[in-house]
Amino acid sequence: MEVRKEMTIAKALRANPAAGKVFQSIGMHCLGCAMARGEIIEEAAKVHGVAADKLVEMINGAKERG
Repeated sequence: MEVRKEMTIAKALRANPAAGKVFQSIGMHCLGCAMARGEIIEEAAKVHGVAADKLVEMINGAKERG
């Protein structure tokens, strides 16, 4: 499933577990907190000073190592 900026952080993590490393790389370390369940990627990107489209591009390009 492709991640979109309108998705919640929690849904993005379910769609692409490698998104966690991308979120952490921009300073989002509380991926399990209550905000992650309801906050959308676009809002989180704004708070962390990252362009939402760029963040989504990074997430969609991330792959889990395994």
